[in-house]
Amino acid sequence: MTRFALTVVRHGETRFNKEKIIQGQGIDEPLSETGFKQAAAAGIFLNNVKFTHVFSSDLMRTKQTVHGILEKSKVCKDLTVKYDSRLRERKYGVAEGRALSELRAMAKAAGEECPMFTPPGGETLDQVKMRGKDFFDILCQLILQEAGQNEQFSQGAPSNCLETSLAEIFPLGKTCASESNADSGAPGLAASVLVVSHGAYMKSLFNYFLTDLKCSLPSTLNKSEFMSVSPNTGISLFIINFEKGREVKPTIQCVCMYLQDHLNGGTETR
Repeated sequence: MTRFALTVVRHGETRFNKEKIIQGQGIDEPLSETGFKQAAAAGIFLNNVKFTHVFSSDLMRTKQTVHGILEKSKVCKDLTVKYDSRLRERKYGVAEGRALSELRAMAKAAGEECPMFTPPGGETLDQVKMRGKDFFDILCQLILQEAGQNEQFSQGAPSNCLETSLAEIFPLGKTCASESNADSGAPGLAASVLVVSHGAYMKSLFNYFLTDLKCSLPSTLNKSEFMSVSPNTGISLFIINFEKGREVKPTIQCVCMYLQDHLNGGTETR
């Protein structure tokens, strides 16, 4: 079995987020002062997590967020970020730069509801989902290839370090390769991946996890909460498992959803 951790973070707040204006791909707005503070707070929260790979959307708000996170890291500050256009926000066509209320009015006039409605020139939800699936498939192939080339992962030396750094701040529980299941041959993590992306895109990707890959959820999380939109710099963690020698879809376990402890000082792990 090959296992890896996937930590997904939404970008920090922009002025247009606060004003409820659609940004999509065409409005490349920078972070607001609050957004920079949120990114720094997320970085401090994650500063001891040992990431092996970092991916980000290539839009300005995500670039600034991932930089703010890595800047605070104690263990992977110099890790190279791979910017990927497949992680961009959903394209909203003519609605970009307009108020969210206008998008809802356009949908109502068309006899549809948000977010199912696709504005002229925008992406359908299926198109966004396929972008997410494509990115995730390529990511899984990369991790499996690297794990196959580096047999030291099976010995657990670096993987224990990756898992321990996550367990310090996330409720890994039964997903953690503890000493008891290490004796039975359960492997540690082959990689720990950080992805910084956007609200609507993340919602679509997580829907793919839930609907197509049958992602298991924590007992404290229901499906409607799972399918809500992440707050700015909300942090979600998944453990991805591949059975050895089987060309099948991975199993996915959601550890926590839209964690905001770095923003409010609370203990919520939704």
